[in-house]
Amino acid sequence: MAGLGAWNLARAALIILLLPRSLEQCGHISLSAPIVRLGDPITASCTISQNCSRLDSESHIVWKLEAELQPGERQQYLPNGTLLSTITLPHLNRSRALLSCCLHWGNSLQILDQAELQAGYPPATPHNLSCLMNLTTNSLTCQWEPGPNTHLSTNFTLKSFKSRGNCQSREDSIPDCVPEDGQSHCSIPRKHLQLYQNMGIWVQAKNALGTSVSPKLCLVPMDVVKLEPPTLWARGPSPEVAPPQPGCLRLRWETWKPSLHIDQKCELRHQPLLGEASWDLVGALPSRTLQYELCGLLPSTAYALQMRCTRWRLPGHWSNWSPSLELTTTQRAPTVRMDTWWRQRQLDPRTVDVQLFWQPVPLEEDSGQIQGYLVLRPSDQAGADPMLCNTTELNCTFQLPSEAREVILEAYNTAGTSHPTPVVFLESGGPPLGRLHTVARDPHSLWVGWEPPSPQPRGYVIEWGLGPPSPSGSPKTWRMEHNGSIAGTLLQENIRPFQLYEITVTPLYQDTKGPSQHIYAYSQEMAPSHGPELHLRHIGKTWAQLEWVPEAPELGRSPLTHYTIFWTNAQDRSFSTVLNASSHSFVLRGLEPSSLYHVHLMAASQVWATNSTSLTLMTLALGFPLTLEESELHILLGLFGLLVLLICLCGAAQLCCRPRKNPLWPSVPDPAHSSLGSWVPTITTEDTFQLPSLRDSSMPPITKITVLEEEEKKPGPWESNDSSGTCGLPSLVQAYVLQGDPRVPRIQPQPQSGTSDQVLYVQVLGSPTGPRPGHYLRCDSTQPLLGGLTPSPKSYENLWFQTSPLGTPEPLVPNPEDDCIFEPLLDFPLLQGLRVSGVEGLGGF
Repeated sequence: MAGLGAWNLARAALIILLLPRSLEQCGHISLSAPIVRLGDPITASCTISQNCSRLDSESHIVWKLEAELQPGERQQYLPNGTLLSTITLPHLNRSRALLSCCLHWGNSLQILDQAELQAGYPPATPHNLSCLMNLTTNSLTCQWEPGPNTHLSTNFTLKSFKSRGNCQSREDSIPDCVPEDGQSHCSIPRKHLQLYQNMGIWVQAKNALGTSVSPKLCLVPMDVVKLEPPTLWARGPSPEVAPPQPGCLRLRWETWKPSLHIDQKCELRHQPLLGEASWDLVGALPSRTLQYELCGLLPSTAYALQMRCTRWRLPGHWSNWSPSLELTTTQRAPTVRMDTWWRQRQLDPRTVDVQLFWQPVPLEEDSGQIQGYLVLRPSDQAGADPMLCNTTELNCTFQLPSEAREVILEAYNTAGTSHPTPVVFLESGGPPLGRLHTVARDPHSLWVGWEPPSPQPRGYVIEWGLGPPSPSGSPKTWRMEHNGSIAGTLLQENIRPFQLYEITVTPLYQDTKGPSQHIYAYSQEMAPSHGPELHLRHIGKTWAQLEWVPEAPELGRSPLTHYTIFWTNAQDRSFSTVLNASSHSFVLRGLEPSSLYHVHLMAASQVWATNSTSLTLMTLALGFPLTLEESELHILLGLFGLLVLLICLCGAAQLCCRPRKNPLWPSVPDPAHSSLGSWVPTITTEDTFQLPSLRDSSMPPITKITVLEEEEKKPGPWESNDSSGTCGLPSLVQAYVLQGDPRVPRIQPQPQSGTSDQVLYVQVLGSPTGPRPGHYLRCDSTQPLLGGLTPSPKSYENLWFQTSPLGTPEPLVPNPEDDCIFEPLLDFPLLQGLRVSGVEGLGGF
């Protein structure tokens, strides 16, 4: 702070030296107070004498606080011609600042005078005053805390006096002790002290704003003495003294020589060098003995020890802790339990190769350090070397006779050996485990579980190591579980992710063991090496069908759990959907026509996900030709429509083109309104079939036969029994038969009488139940076909049936007296349109 004020003054002096000669001694600044409390107001005035050559009626004084212009409160000319300007700063918030009085000189602002302003706080009361008598420097050293910063130069003084009472009266003054700048401690020399007389001591703090003193401290210098720490040593072995017990340390120390005449008490603390254990403190030790045996420590463990001392039975201060002494406790024989496991291999009928494994389990916290292991033959095997192995490893390989079933295992150190552990090679004959299974808890652990067999084993041996394709002799980790009721255990040692492990569990029984069960597992499987390749199968205007071929499962790769398809349009809008692992195709719907889309497929497993190849596709435009599926659909629909139309046309043609058939009555043309050429049907070759001839084997084939249902009908009024007109019409007309080919033109006979309408008739004689075939009767009657009183028959009245009085048809027997001849009527015109539709009514026809 003082340095900063000196710099400001030097800067002001330099500015004054640089002023023009005409401005020297022109101005002067006066302050109401050079130092004020921080935040208080301060007033300053600047006076410019009339001797200043630049002073005129328009001169104006300008104030600056550091580099900031400050407005002056008032400015006036005094009667003696001097110019006076006054300024008041309401709050001085800077601990140090430079105030300048300036006057305009040409185009610049010239500084006439400067003053340094200081602000701060009065000194706080010093506190926590304490004193120690240091016998090394033979002085009384006191220290205190000065309090908060005052921003001002503050002087501290350690004041004291001698007193015979309780420091209420002063006898002799002791010179003040002034510490160095910035320090808060001071030492009073021995020559100013009375070691066993009371002293009054206090601290005074003083600066420009005030003075403060600390509370008085009344003490006797020897009551506040602080001794130097002792020096620790280890006690060496001695023939007269037995060696220390395991877990014990022997040490000695030497006190500080200037304090040999002072009764002291000491404290000892110890801490193991390894680990993060805290210090353990041992109670007060008498300093006169200068040696001590510390017990209750861990055997074969390195410790750090420290000691401090103080006046005994009198007031005083503890010394500092001595430098650490490092000692190691003696060893004890190992107290451990040995868990063992083995593998056997038959070398020859008389020798077996044994690989023995073991793990020491401490039985106590201080079970002793193990330096090595011994594998011995049992004592009953005389004549052979009892030593099989002496090793520091946790396994040993040796050979035994095939009949040997036991060895002895011991752990040892310099203090002795552990209790012997017999190792009995059990035969495999117990029940096996049930359902061995594993679950990966995290990348560095595996849970292996099983179903306990019955009876319950006494324990289990679990082995695990790298599985194939690692070498068969690779090291394995093993552990023994002594609780036979458990159904699983967590494996955390030597488990790494992405590695295949072979785990073997063997149950142990009292005198035998069960068969080993194996299982393979990963603590963490890797992600698929690559995702399936995405393909576009079909695409439309608003849809696209994608497909992919799932990758074959890989060993050590996590199986896929689902797929996720992402697609993005040209506007960077993203869409996605999740599919199960069995899917291998998907149809994107709701796409926009003639739009570009970017698609990629992500295959995910329980571990992580892998992206497949990306695909870019463009949907079809609205006017684009049909796709393959759409065209096939349209073709199928068209073919189906044509087939239906064709079936309809064929059905209509069949109904329209085939001859009309009346199931109740045959269609016989009306003779009065017909001509031979208009109603004779066309006969095809394939419709011609043979019927039995009546009288001649050369009879032309019968082309058409029509069979009418028999029906009883009474004779109408127009029917007559006159044989001359009707030639004796029969009571039952059974059929009309057309013989010959109607397509062959025939020469009709000319009528021999003057009647031009003479028509020939024929009668078909026969019975439906008669054994003989029917006969044709040709009539030469010249009676007109239609009489005056006889109406034209209806379409169903073209046949006449006659019945006997008993109601049964009578057979028609030809009469030689009738004007008829018995011969086939081959050329009778009306018989050419006669059709026969059935043969069951023809009788013997």
